[in-house]
Amino acid sequence: MSASSEITSAHLQKIASFYDAAPVELNFAARSYRRLLAHYYNLLIPADASVLEIGCGSGKLLARIRARRKVGIDLSNHQIAAARIRIPDGEFHVQAGELLELGETFDYIIISDTLNFAADVQQMLQRLHAVSHGDTRLIINFFSSLWRPVMGFARWLGLRSDQPHSSWLSSTDVRNLLQLADWNPLRTESRLLLPIRCLGIENLFNRWLAPLLPFFCLTVFSVSRPIRRTTAPARTVSVIIPARNEAGNIEAAVLRTPDMGAGTELIFVEGHSQDNTWAEIQRVAQAYPQSKIKIMQQTGKGKGDAVRMGYAAATGDILMILDADLTMPPEELPKFHAVLADGHADFANGCRLVYPMDEAAMQFLNLCANKTFGIIFTWLLGQPVKDTLCGTKVLSRVHYDRIAANRAYFGDFDPFGDFDLLFGAAKLNLKIADVPIRYKERTYGSTNIHRWSHGWLLLRMVLFAARKLKFV
Repeated sequence: MSASSEITSAHLQKIASFYDAAPVELNFAARSYRRLLAHYYNLLIPADASVLEIGCGSGKLLARIRARRKVGIDLSNHQIAAARIRIPDGEFHVQAGELLELGETFDYIIISDTLNFAADVQQMLQRLHAVSHGDTRLIINFFSSLWRPVMGFARWLGLRSDQPHSSWLSSTDVRNLLQLADWNPLRTESRLLLPIRCLGIENLFNRWLAPLLPFFCLTVFSVSRPIRRTTAPARTVSVIIPARNEAGNIEAAVLRTPDMGAGTELIFVEGHSQDNTWAEIQRVAQAYPQSKIKIMQQTGKGKGDAVRMGYAAATGDILMILDADLTMPPEELPKFHAVLADGHADFANGCRLVYPMDEAAMQFLNLCANKTFGIIFTWLLGQPVKDTLCGTKVLSRVHYDRIAANRAYFGDFDPFGDFDLLFGAAKLNLKIADVPIRYKERTYGSTNIHRWSHGWLLLRMVLFAARKLKFV
């Protein structure tokens, strides 16, 4: 055994001995804290997911998490025996995260307040790849360094039980260790200003004040995805093109859209046009039989309805939205395809605010609104999103199906289709990446966007989503 292995083994044995002698029941403060933690974990983890908890103890937290399958590991035989009684339908093993061997993969892996006890955090995080698949999400929560003296005082008062000597990792430390271990941090959020139940006052503090005062919160939640080092096989692509009063752009959309992946289909969804857009779509579909083109007329209203109608008819593995005004050049779509195909992100979002744009492409007030919404959404989604209003959004069919299945959480409130996807992606912890494009001036027709009425609607949608994503 190497010197490093001996040090690791000695540390793990010390932790195991401590918890073998520790009680399996928690005091009031600890029970309240676990209940609050479980609330946030249940917002992050779908009920149909399989979950592995590293350092599960007696199963107090895992018992409160809604999941299809629950598996826990811990160093302590004493704590694992209690967990098996508490969660009879779960599965538990006496193991260390640094030496993890289970022979299966999980949708979610959680490490709750035990990362500081690891003998080698980087080794443990690297080991987790053995129980992960491409869509696994690793969720870690750990104490903020600001609360270190408060925790010492709580231990002195008897509100917190004794703990073994441990590290005290900062958010920067955790992020660095995740990256060293080939995990890509997606979002970091601070939660819990009042970590115990207190006559309902904790709801006011934790739901409404904590998102506005993140620096003062007790615990930090970090969500990560595994970095994929191999390129996936080529996948088919469906490009959804909602078209309303865009007759002059239909043929150009066909001619200028490149073939991508294992094959590309174009799906035109005509939306109650007042010009000859539908006739032009029919003509173009017949004129280019070599292209795989589907055409349909929208039955509902709004771009969002058209996008969902197109998605329902799509057969591709990767789904793209291309606005029929072609201000986002179709020639740039391969950039979006590469983001997903190479595993850089799960959701590619067009960004018009990086490169210089044509002089008449966007009015000044619209530019200001776009920048403002970008700042708001970066805070709201927990990931950097510079341009929320670019019509081009790209994601896999698998992820879209998951968003659609969870649409009831937000409701059918988005007439544009862009925000439904962004909010859904954030709720499912998908990695969102901005793809800078060169925004062009419209060459045919006029915009379907109404600055003031649509701007007010967007603001209402943001406030609604904030209640679902931040103030929860």
